[in-house]
Amino acid sequence: MKINRGAVIKGGTSLAYHTGTWRDQKPVIDSKTCKQCGICKEVCPDDSVRYKSDQYEIDYMYCKGCGICAFECPVDAINMVPEEK
Repeated sequence: MKINRGAVIKGGTSLAYHTGTWRDQKPVIDSKTCKQCGICKEVCPDDSVRYKSDQYEIDYMYCKGCGICAFECPVDAINMVPEEK
């Protein structure tokens, strides 16, 4: 493939790779405490937080368990719990 200087190349996608088996702990959202601010969705590096049926949920197929969502949640509505294998 010839690449010209300044060219924009289409990147790959992580959607083809289910990385959820990498984690040893997982985030669990307490829907009663959650204020639906959306910060968890914004900070998730794997885009694993989804907004469905008027609430946020975690797509565990892609979540690596990094805990950034739990750390950044302003109302502590996300708890990291040990992954059961």
